[in-house]
Amino acid sequence: MSDQNVFAALRAAFPADLDAPAVETDTGLVYSWRDLDRATAMIANLLVSLKLPEGARVAVQVEKSVEAMLLYLATLRAGYVYLPLNTAYRGAEIEYFLGNAQPAVVVCSASNFGWVSKIAFKTGSRHVFTLDDDRSGTLLARAAHYGDRHEPSPKKADDLAAIVYTSGTTGRSKGAMLTHGNLLSNARVLKDYWGWRSPAEGDDVLIHALPIFHVHGLFVAIHGALLNGSRMVWLGKFDPDFVIRKMSEATVFMGVPTLYVRMLAQPALNREAASHMRLFISGSAPLLLETFNEWRDRTGHTILERYGMSETIMLTSNPYHAAAGERRGGTVGFPLPGVGLRVRGDDGRELPAGEIGGIEVAGPNVFKGYWRMPEKTAEEFTADGWFRTGDVGKVDELGYVTIVGRSKDLIISGGYNVYPAEVEGYINELPGVAESALVGVPHPDFGEVGVAVVIAKPGVRLDAEHIVAKLKSQLANFKIPKRCFVVNELPRNAMGKVQKNLLREQHKQLFT
Repeated sequence: MSDQNVFAALRAAFPADLDAPAVETDTGLVYSWRDLDRATAMIANLLVSLKLPEGARVAVQVEKSVEAMLLYLATLRAGYVYLPLNTAYRGAEIEYFLGNAQPAVVVCSASNFGWVSKIAFKTGSRHVFTLDDDRSGTLLARAAHYGDRHEPSPKKADDLAAIVYTSGTTGRSKGAMLTHGNLLSNARVLKDYWGWRSPAEGDDVLIHALPIFHVHGLFVAIHGALLNGSRMVWLGKFDPDFVIRKMSEATVFMGVPTLYVRMLAQPALNREAASHMRLFISGSAPLLLETFNEWRDRTGHTILERYGMSETIMLTSNPYHAAAGERRGGTVGFPLPGVGLRVRGDDGRELPAGEIGGIEVAGPNVFKGYWRMPEKTAEEFTADGWFRTGDVGKVDELGYVTIVGRSKDLIISGGYNVYPAEVEGYINELPGVAESALVGVPHPDFGEVGVAVVIAKPGVRLDAEHIVAKLKSQLANFKIPKRCFVVNELPRNAMGKVQKNLLREQHKQLFT
């Protein structure tokens, strides 16, 4: 059925007045709903003209822009599979992603075309386009020659819509396969759960200040606004002063904890500035209780914290309506309607309220599996079909979920996942390095940052700053350790395994 195509459902929610403003950018550009419809049709027609195979992937690594959002929507409209890539990824990372996903189409920034196109053609991509945040590039130039009408490709709920790359603690990135049914079911649940208002109740306006290469900004924010026919105030880059000024004409803001910390640093943030707002949502990283309380004191608003993953989109949320309970700092609320959540011990026993164990989930939002990794997929699901999130937490007597830790050594820095094994692999390849360990420690701005502890080979003298500088040429900036220490030995247990808990304890006050 065509209504299982995510784009078709979003398009059906556009307001009757297609000439009304849909998106306003921080540079003053205004896009109408008709603009969104026509532009996505033209890009979809371009993609269809390429005669791509069924299920073809469209990999995109571009700066945030409304046109980048239109490319995402057009990919869904044409029935292909969208593959967002972090703009910070470097050559080695892009080579892995393109080699693994084998996209038919790659879209990159014009400044990166030289090296990205070489990798793309080498790994089998047939088409490479450019797209920049100033509405230029070969993608738009080509799309301009196509018609502005396009019937969305009929899709079943189980058909693939997107592949979002995540990583395990082994360091090898995995492509989480999300279906049209996954995306649509989650968007519809959140529309009700977060109280998105109909025009009759007072139009909602979303401030979109997140990147659009991960779940939070691409799916949760964009789908939320479009499925409600709500206008977006669109920021290419986060600017705390601009957001605070725009609160007077908006109602909803979604951010990671770092954004709230930066707004709290602005004197202009007060109750009057936030008086027009309806809802502030935080996720992608733990929100410090200090930030939660200070925001409530300064603005009079209680942040709604929620919990999700690349593999599942949103899983839990603190309540929006007071009748459903209070929003509790330090928790991620209740499982969303339709989502099953349980906590199990190492022995597989389901644990009672208050006991800490591994979090497992089930529901229509849970992904189809990992791209071309059937063994890994089977490993991450229980015999009765529940997904092992790898997060550790508890559920209290009232049903509030609290995340107390994460699988192994995952670091969440500024909302981005950093997997120590991947970074350690690059450090260990540097000349003179015998071994390394990366641990996450608390940071007032990013929530958590990486600290590298390195052992030199016998007779070699290593420079910590040189190690960090070398990594900057190889890895995305959010993966770079904020500090590096060269030591004689790493703490180990009786089995010879590095005791990262001791390293975390040793360095936990570095930035606090």
